[in-house]
Amino acid sequence: MKTQYYAASSLDGFIATEDDSLEWLFPLADIEKTSYPTFIADVGAIAMGSSTYEWVLRHVVKLGTVNEGVWPYVQPAWIFSSRTLDAPAGADLRFVQGDVRPVHAQMKQVVNTKNIWVMGGGELAGQFFDAGLLDELILQIGSVSLGHGKPVFPRRVFSPVLRLTSVNRFNEGIAELRYEIDKTNQIGAA
Repeated sequence: MKTQYYAASSLDGFIATEDDSLEWLFPLADIEKTSYPTFIADVGAIAMGSSTYEWVLRHVVKLGTVNEGVWPYVQPAWIFSSRTLDAPAGADLRFVQGDVRPVHAQMKQVVNTKNIWVMGGGELAGQFFDAGLLDELILQIGSVSLGHGKPVFPRRVFSPVLRLTSVNRFNEGIAELRYEIDKTNQIGAA
């Protein structure tokens, strides 16, 4: 069981534009031709922040519209938010706030041998990192530069904490970098 941050980033380190748009990402690769299908098959629980959750509601589920669809994940999801948020019918969602450590403990109880996906955003992944709970970063780097936006991982991390374990090229638009987090060298890990 690993706790993994799997995300896409622009060349200049942004996960989304300042207004939470991911439109820059979609032309770069067909998700089915990346590591995503294999990755999601090994996920037993998902953690996401409220901005990511609201993006999924608006752009994937289309909650409250005539084109409303279903929640795209079969795994239970813990949504970190201090606000009350709408939820689609049939989704296994748990709304939480505060310290990631007790929530991570809850997630570990349901995943069995599967992994925990810290879906986003970058600040939430940073909180898991700060608590010493993040095991791996899987970053798909897109061949675009946004100039400004939401940072993919807003933490200062120096070697030897991150160990590059693989590099994969999916096409001319996307490359994937996988980093193992060496917790023995992680400063401030709980």
